[in-house]
Amino acid sequence: MSFWKEDKSHVYWNPYFGGFMLGLLLILTFYITGRGVGATGGTKSAVITTVETISPEYAQRSKYYSKYYDEGTNPMKNWLVFETIGILAGAFLSGALAGRAKFRIQHPPHITSNKRLVFASIGGLLFGFGSQFARGCTSGAALSGAAVLSLGGFITMIGIFGTAYLAAYFFRKLWIN
Repeated sequence: MSFWKEDKSHVYWNPYFGGFMLGLLLILTFYITGRGVGATGGTKSAVITTVETISPEYAQRSKYYSKYYDEGTNPMKNWLVFETIGILAGAFLSGALAGRAKFRIQHPPHITSNKRLVFASIGGLLFGFGSQFARGCTSGAALSGAAVLSLGGFITMIGIFGTAYLAAYFFRKLWIN
């Protein structure tokens, strides 16, 4: 099967190749930054900057937001912001090269686009709150933790996939015909 076929609507990378590339990225990130990957740090920096822009007085009074401005540096200069931008740019480039870069809301026929957006938004918000409680997202806690053979990383990964496996039974009708 050639990567460059005419109908590119379902051309994806081999998952083993994708996993191999992710492993190389993780090693490179440890080498360059001294720590693993994580996506929620960039999002946190964007939220902190947005709050500070909208209400600087609140951001300075808030115990949570003010600690990110104590050193006098801009939270948007965090390397995780650039990692997040790279993830978005890479996803777009991958979709564009495969002919899939178009806006659409994927959903099964028995679910409306609005219902899909509502449940996706709820899931995203829960993920965001959960990553704050856990002090990191799945890639930071599980992937980077397991990469350095941290027991906590393995427990986190088991918890993530175990919970997803159990919860999938209850939410499967949202994506299965």
